[in-house]
Amino acid sequence: MAYRRVPFQEDEWFHCYNRGIDKQIVFRSEDDAERFLKLLYIANSSEELRLDNLSAKTEQIAQRPRTETLVSIGAYCLMSNHYHLLLKEIREGGISRFMQKLGTAYTMYFNLKYERTGNLFMKPFRSKHIGKDQYFQHVVNYIHCNVAELFEPGWKRGSVKNMERLVQRMREYRYSSFPDYAGERRLIAAILSRDGFDTYIRSSPKKMLRDAQSYYADMARIDPVLAEVTEIRPLRR
Repeated sequence: MAYRRVPFQEDEWFHCYNRGIDKQIVFRSEDDAERFLKLLYIANSSEELRLDNLSAKTEQIAQRPRTETLVSIGAYCLMSNHYHLLLKEIREGGISRFMQKLGTAYTMYFNLKYERTGNLFMKPFRSKHIGKDQYFQHVVNYIHCNVAELFEPGWKRGSVKNMERLVQRMREYRYSSFPDYAGERRLIAAILSRDGFDTYIRSSPKKMLRDAQSYYADMARIDPVLAEVTEIRPLRR
């Protein structure tokens, strides 16, 4: 098992992220992203993962009852070749088990659909311990601002041409938890745990971007993987 600088601990938040192996696109369509959203919900359970009957809409699946959850999901964002999750372990081994179930199930789906074999994501997935409430805020803002790459590619350098339009596009992006934090009423908000909302402090769009830029600069120095998620593409229907 790969060594982690900070081992996973119960009741501690961790930023977990990964990208496609060889930088390949891992969400080629909206259907792919929908499957991942469904798995975010159903893989978060102590029960064995059942992959039958996933043809229902994500909103319907997100209302199904679950037994003991493994993690709290504080925030998420899916981009074409990578994803970000903010997770808190709520039972021993929860993050590792959840990520294993999630990655295996999605890779099986993707490989069958696109007639490929082998790993889809880099191994092991990356993680960073989030130690303070203030840092939690920066990480949530960074995860949500990943979407800005689609609409304002210069955001990481502090260049945003139309802040109001950017925030509106972020609110409309389905494959991120930002709409839920921004007050949209979505049934898929059941993917998230209350813990994140209770810890998060709302901030202005400018501060949100500043937090995200600061976190990105810090992480890019520590982990080149975060800086190498190139070729971002919009998800096609």
